[in-house]
Amino acid sequence: MDDYPLLNLFWTMLWLFLWIMWFFLLFKIITDIFRDHTMSGWGKAGWLIFVLILPFLGVFVYLIARGKSMGERDMKQMQENEAAFKQYVQQAAGPGGGSADELHKLSALKDKGDITQEEFDRAKAKLLA
Repeated sequence: MDDYPLLNLFWTMLWLFLWIMWFFLLFKIITDIFRDHTMSGWGKAGWLIFVLILPFLGVFVYLIARGKSMGERDMKQMQENEAAFKQYVQQAAGPGGGSADELHKLSALKDKGDITQEEFDRAKAKLLA
């Protein structure tokens, strides 16, 4: 370790971090190119070739030219994901507050005599399954 000073280790780590960040940015732009529904197929192909053939220039030109719309597409995607998650949670919770509420209703029906004990047991097993 004597032939590799600590400062060189820090420089190596910095360059490794910047290299990883560069690939992250490159992949983010490539996914944004394919996610944009307003761009034609030829436009997507042109941007993709530009970004892959001249990566540094292509990425910077893409960020300058389409950076604002890239952020808007990210926000739209996040809002769609959040709406889908909320819909899933509401669907999983059920319209009436879940199985506890349904069991309470079944118990009230059984107490009033509207259903028999066997019907209550079957409905209870179905709810808890």
